[in-house]
Amino acid sequence: MPSIQDDPNSTSKSDEELQRVTVGDAKPHNAPITLLEYDPCWPKLFDREANRIRSVLGTKILQLEHVGSTSVPGLCAKPIIDILMVVKDSADEKNYVSDLEEAGYTLRIREPEWFEHRLLKGPDTDINLHVFSKGASEVDRMLRFRNWLRSDNSDRDKYATVKRKLAGLEWRHVQHYADAKNSIVKEIMERAKAFE
Repeated sequence: MPSIQDDPNSTSKSDEELQRVTVGDAKPHNAPITLLEYDPCWPKLFDREANRIRSVLGTKILQLEHVGSTSVPGLCAKPIIDILMVVKDSADEKNYVSDLEEAGYTLRIREPEWFEHRLLKGPDTDINLHVFSKGASEVDRMLRFRNWLRSDNSDRDKYATVKRKLAGLEWRHVQHYADAKNSIVKEIMERAKAFE
């Protein structure tokens, strides 16, 4: 099976780089990526998870959104619900992480150099809870990308084609698959910005 490691131009993060931002062990994936066709249950899973997060954090949440491929009707996706949460200061973990951990969430990623991003996994639903501070430009970028794919079928289909092609390769880490999509994401984002 072809592997991304066969590509000499690959700019994938090293095991050491990934371990540096991972809370716990960064376990290799060493397999293709499983993509499923769009499932109308995904928004319901988001709603259930969002209600649970709101019940834990209340007014500490400034914004909570369903993002990523599972938030775009008609788009294939890894069956993981991506949730964007904005708080006053994502670096201030004591203000929200311990409350979420008591509710069964697990802090897995801490990226101070990238918008003070934090990522938590859910207690019983496969989710990625992405936490950013108010004003982080990545929040607008994620929402712009989601909204554009929801409204532009041509770019949604182009993105799906690239995702399917890449998913068939063997990836040492899932992050490498995500990084490999950067060029198509950039291309689509340029079109989205042109229509603002």
